[in-house]
Amino acid sequence: MNTRKRSVIQALLWSFYAGVSLVMIANFGILTGSMVFTMVFVGAGLWVASEALRALALRRAWLDLPPRALLLRLLLAPWLCALALQELVYLVNGAGVKLGLLAFPPGTPRGWMVLLTYALNNAILLWLWLAVWVGVTMLQRWRSGEIAKWKAETAARELELQVLRAQINPHFLFNALNNLRALINEDPVRAREMLSRLSNTLRHTLQHSAKERVPLADELAVVRDYVALEQLHHEERLRVDWQVAPATTDASVPPMLLQLLVENAIKHGIARTPGGGVVDIRIARDGERLQIAVDNPGQWKLEPDAPTSTGLGLAHLRERLARAGGEGADCRIAAADGRVQVCVTLAA
Repeated sequence: MNTRKRSVIQALLWSFYAGVSLVMIANFGILTGSMVFTMVFVGAGLWVASEALRALALRRAWLDLPPRALLLRLLLAPWLCALALQELVYLVNGAGVKLGLLAFPPGTPRGWMVLLTYALNNAILLWLWLAVWVGVTMLQRWRSGEIAKWKAETAARELELQVLRAQINPHFLFNALNNLRALINEDPVRAREMLSRLSNTLRHTLQHSAKERVPLADELAVVRDYVALEQLHHEERLRVDWQVAPATTDASVPPMLLQLLVENAIKHGIARTPGGGVVDIRIARDGERLQIAVDNPGQWKLEPDAPTSTGLGLAHLRERLARAGGEGADCRIAAADGRVQVCVTLAA
């Protein structure tokens, strides 16, 4: 709410209070010019006090305090303002009477008890106003925080989607297209099959990468298409041994996780090993957890100055596991006897 709009609302609110008070005084038959002046003065004083309380709360960041400290300030500050305002009213009225500018009906109550009573009345009004202001401000803060959180999550998802879409190795795509072009004349039927597999791979990447998890069956289908396309390029150098336990059919995984592991095994294992070799893909259940292990020929050495030298994008993979892998999700790499194994454990 801008300053001008807030000031107008404040002026209308306290003018309404002063007007209602004057109507009530008139019903008792004691309405005088001095009474009108006093009520207008009180209304203006409450306006100033409410603005001062709002400014103080913002400057001192009351809304960021613990509940107990906030409540103490919300109770004490309006009461002090009400006492100060009522004392000021008494001083102004006293000066007005002495100067002959104001005149009150005989027997108008005075004294400390009357001052405290009027101050309590004003304090109640300030308490109510402050409670409404704090409630509205906290609601606006919550809404702004939710909007900011949604925007941040949307931006993070968009960035993650772009990263996932970029995970299809450009060399794989170029090789697949070149191999398909050569295959069209040699074996049109197989060329159409490979084109369908390429289409399925790209469609899966674009459609499923925005999801937290996808069925393992869908992930397996696209990885089989991916492997078939890579076998078209590597021919007999690439052999795959699938060991997928039947108990895993109803499991789900983060999208592109298995494809990323297999792509790494082919790119950094088969492609760099003379004569190629076998990529072992093992997927099994261990209670409520899913274990995925991809084993390929090759060497693994993580250089100190090259934290992503494995080509795995481990930081991104572990971020995905932390986000959608469930409690205790983990990724481990082991190398022995000329083979490298990446094992991922996550909630099924």
